[in-house]
This record gives sequence, structure tokens and C-alpha cells, in this order.
Amino acid sequence: MILAGTLINILAVVVGSLVGLIFKKIIKPEINKKVFYIIGLFTLVLGLSIAIQTNSFILILTSLIVGTIIGEYYEMDDKINTSLIALKNKFKIKDKNFTDGFLTAFLLFCVGSMTIVGAIDEGLGKSPEILYTKAIMDGFSSILLASTFGIGVLFSIFPMFFFQGGLTFLAFLYKDFIPLTLIEHISALGGVLIVAIALKILGYKKINPTNMLPSLLIIVIFYLMQNIISC
Repeated sequence: MILAGTLINILAVVVGSLVGLIFKKIIKPEINKKVFYIIGLFTLVLGLSIAIQTNSFILILTSLIVGTIIGEYYEMDDKINTSLIALKNKFKIKDKNFTDGFLTAFLLFCVGSMTIVGAIDEGLGKSPEILYTKAIMDGFSSILLASTFGIGVLFSIFPMFFFQGGLTFLAFLYKDFIPLTLIEHISALGGVLIVAIALKILGYKKINPTNMLPSLLIIVIFYLMQNIISC
């Protein structure tokens, strides 16, 4: 089954989120606050470890600059927040951290190297072992995230399915045209976005990771342009 890895990954997040929501009702708010900062520190280390795995710093930087300008110009954060508030109201969710939990979980679960490489490997017909490993990691992470951010973490499975499953499906359709170097560049840029998420969790308000998301598309365009020019 072509999407087996993604479906197992989603199941792990669902189970982990439910466990986390139960713990949230048990753990004292003071401890939850400490866990919140620990998640921020761990996220920072995770993002840095992914981001430094590249030599194409100019490509990453220019993609981030252009992508962030586009995101800021079109106010992506406001538009996404508006959509999430509408979703929250539709399901009558009163959790004030719904939006933060949703976006933080989605970005953590979906822009890392394991997501990209694992989804593409599965699309290429290889065993989805990377996604199975990622499922275990995401399952435990979702326990901590849901106990801190609430039910928004659980709802992140929907964009996760479309993003991760979409990568697998695209890899299946275009398996002969995806360069490994492009995967590495996207993964490194994703690491920078994870660092931005960590800074937001730790209270730094001047960087908005949501408005940086267009850079994931811009880096593909710049990479293709770079290859055309070099030819």
C-alpha cells in the first residue's frame, strides 16, 4: 500500500495526542509551562541539526528572504489564523492554544528531513521504514505537544496527511525526475523554519514562521533556475 507509512504516522500522532490531552488534565499548569520551554529548547536543537546539513547557504538564504517577503506581503499568517479560528468555531473548540498547537505540530511533523526523504522513498517503492521510525518519534512528541498546546496538535493530522501523502504520491508519479540534492536543500531550509518555530515557542515575537512557508516553494524554483543557468 503506497501510503502505509503516512497512515501509520498519522495513527501514532492520534494516539500520542490523545494521551497528551489526558496528561494535560492531570499535570499542574506550572509543570506544563516548564515542559513548554523544554519543547522550545529541543525544537531549537532539532532545527539547527537539520539546517546545518547543507553547503548551499546562499540558495537557502535567498529562498528564505524571497519566501518571507511573499508571506509577509500576502499576510499568510493572518489568513491561516482566520481559517483556523473558523475551524475552531465550527467544532466549538474553546482551547486558546489551538492555532499555536496546530501550526507548531504541523511544521514539526512535516518539514523535517525524515518527512521528505521518507515520503519520497515510499513513493519510489522502497520500504517505508523511515516513516515508521518517524511515526514512533512523532507519537512521543505529540504526547508532549498535546499536553502543552492542547487539541490543535490532534487536528494537525489533516494537513499532515495531504502534505506527507502528497509528497509520496508525487514521488510515485515523477520518480525519475526528483534530484536528491533538491531534497537535501528543502530539508535544510525546513530546519531553519523549525528554528523559527523554536524561537516563537521561547517567546521571540519578531519572527513569524508561518509567513516563511512560501520559501519551501521558492527554493524549488531557484534550484531549477540555477540548474538551467549552469547548463
